[in-house]
Amino acid sequence: MRQALQFLTVLPVPAPFGPPGRGAWAFPAVGALLGLLAACCLKFGGPMGPMLALAALALCTGGLHEDGLADVFDGLRSGRSREKMLAILKDSRIGAHGALALTVSLGWRWQALSAMHGDAWLRLPAALAISRGAMVLLAVSSPAAGDGLGRAFIESIPRWTLFAVLPQIVLAAAACGWPAGLAVATANLVLLAVLRAWFAARLGGVTGDCLGAACQMTEALTLAVFAWV
Repeated sequence: MRQALQFLTVLPVPAPFGPPGRGAWAFPAVGALLGLLAACCLKFGGPMGPMLALAALALCTGGLHEDGLADVFDGLRSGRSREKMLAILKDSRIGAHGALALTVSLGWRWQALSAMHGDAWLRLPAALAISRGAMVLLAVSSPAAGDGLGRAFIESIPRWTLFAVLPQIVLAAAACGWPAGLAVATANLVLLAVLRAWFAARLGGVTGDCLGAACQMTEALTLAVFAWV
């Protein structure tokens, strides 16, 4: 659990040294904790609740997943070689496509949070648990592409992790009630299948940025479903 907190947040959590993928089993649990923080901001933040929730998440995670989203949309454009795309993914600068992706992601999640009604804010822990679990599902079902932390993470995930993560995702979806839970699960499975195929076609696998982008996109999709259902 401490390794997952250290990996997914910038909180000063002491954790034993080890392979980065060892704590992947606790990603949904850490997501639920982050979702609880966001839910409190949304509930008690008044008119500024949605923005406070997003700001709190960005501060706690250090914008890790936002960075991945921007890099993916800057790098994975048609007409480029695989080597060129991998080089762009390693570049810390943000281009026009990455900035546009961040703007859409922020606006999308802001509007979804603003549209939530009643006790829908209680679904935020489930939403973030599902999005963090989605990263693990994508990582264990895809080969690593490129070098760096992403490869180290993917290749060091224990084989039993999937059997720890899946029940947490199912529980999170079930906690959302019917029919929201089924809608969220179905929509995210379709999105993950599309992302996996896209990353395989463009890169031959996934990188750390791909996992971060998947986290942002599944989170945005889940919040949108909750805003409607």
